[in-house]
Amino acid sequence: MTKTQIYFRPEELRALHRLARQTKRPVAELVREAVRAIWLRPGASWPVALWTKPLRKGVSSADHDAAFDEA
Repeated sequence: MTKTQIYFRPEELRALHRLARQTKRPVAELVREAVRAIWLRPGASWPVALWTKPLRKGVSSADHDAAFDEA
């Protein structure tokens, strides 16, 4: 497995932690399960575009939405 980082709104993270306590499962396991069930299932249609162009100068991964701004 490879470690990654995901940003959640505070209320989403609280809800995930609450669910993890209730189900006695780690938050990471819940997230992996959701990704498999929604995004990686056979026939899943991805409602997002994959960006293939170079990013503008000064745009980093922290500004990922800026990649789709008009130049």
